[in-house]
Amino acid sequence: MTQEKPLDMFCYQCSQTAHGTGCTVMGVCGKTPMVARLQDNLVFALKGVSAYAYHAKELGRSDPEIDAFLAKALYTTLTNVNFDASSLVEMSLQAGRMNTKAMALLKQAHIDHYGEPTPVSVPVGTKKGRGIIATGHSLKALEELLKQTEGTGINVYTHSELLPAHGYPGLRKYKHLAGNVGKAWFDQKNLFSSLNVAIVGTSNCVLLPKDEYKDRMFTLGAAALPGVKQIEGYDFSEVIAKAKTLPDLPENLEGHVTTGFGLSTLVSVAPKLLELVKAGKISRIYLVGGCDRPGRPGEYYTEFVKLLPKDTIVLTLACGKFRFNEMDLGDIEGIPRLIDVGQCNDAVVALEVAAALASALKVDVNQLPLTLIVSWMEQKAVAILWSLLAAGVKGIYLGPIVPAWVNNDILDVLVKNFDLHVSSTPEADIKATLGRA
Repeated sequence: MTQEKPLDMFCYQCSQTAHGTGCTVMGVCGKTPMVARLQDNLVFALKGVSAYAYHAKELGRSDPEIDAFLAKALYTTLTNVNFDASSLVEMSLQAGRMNTKAMALLKQAHIDHYGEPTPVSVPVGTKKGRGIIATGHSLKALEELLKQTEGTGINVYTHSELLPAHGYPGLRKYKHLAGNVGKAWFDQKNLFSSLNVAIVGTSNCVLLPKDEYKDRMFTLGAAALPGVKQIEGYDFSEVIAKAKTLPDLPENLEGHVTTGFGLSTLVSVAPKLLELVKAGKISRIYLVGGCDRPGRPGEYYTEFVKLLPKDTIVLTLACGKFRFNEMDLGDIEGIPRLIDVGQCNDAVVALEVAAALASALKVDVNQLPLTLIVSWMEQKAVAILWSLLAAGVKGIYLGPIVPAWVNNDILDVLVKNFDLHVSSTPEADIKATLGRA
């Protein structure tokens, strides 16, 4: 198990250069490395909560309790009253609770505007004709883009976290929502260079563009890049004009992926799922997902899913699913073995499904045949981790790289208090979670 390489930082309170995410010595400010890193963790979590609250506000939804907590929690990281590690852990748990509220708020806003997601097979690749790629998290931005491109002959494609948009009836009604291209957020430099289309970045998951496509990339809202045109007020006229100057994409259909398993769909199959669990035909349900990152460590998730026994089910969400979501895992008596729940904010759906199953079986959530295998804990993923911990979920497997804000002391707290496991190898972790010799 390796760890994220920390950045060198300077502590303005004790005037020490720190090789990591906080002080490496207890200086004048009195902060220990554990406290400094827990503060960094809290800031990451607040970024995640803020992102979900922001997208909910795009759709006219807000919660004064969430807004008040964000102000209070961020302020505590700037004051001299918060030097106690245990209070920071409690503040992180509270951030997790507020994040659950923010995810639920956003989920309901999506449903109110676009309908309950239903399973759909999404074409992967391009159709012949001009195109625009939308990447990020904003369904509101995608909706406005679809409205303004209707009847223009331009196809719109989703990338990365916008794949689940196809599951919403109110968005897939647009016939020129043509499919999905690419995988996780970090493939965008190569992908956007290879496809001669206009590009719209709708949230923070955008990278500094290469020269090959800088002049045909646009951002809006909280997303912004140097040298890239910023859209104001969801006016995509310049994006459409740029797309019209570009040549047609070739017909290049690579296959299909399925997404759109919303809460109502999952609840509707819950009786059958419970029947199969009780009959021993489903040995375990895994939630495998999270924020993916480039590099070989991410191959852990591909191998993990590939090696799972055929009597297991995989729920997945966020861009971590792109490590394995094109696999054909088949089904167990009509229940798909691979179920894409949606974006990272749809982790709240996974929590709701777990609660519903636990209630039906009359057991605690931690007594369910359910294991969470989650990846790279930064920003939104940090907030989701604390949502899970605040909900009392234990036995989570985290890895394969420990986040930069986790030192040995913090890891010890997470292991002892929340039964957190550090990922090992796919073979070892599957064996441990199934309890099979």
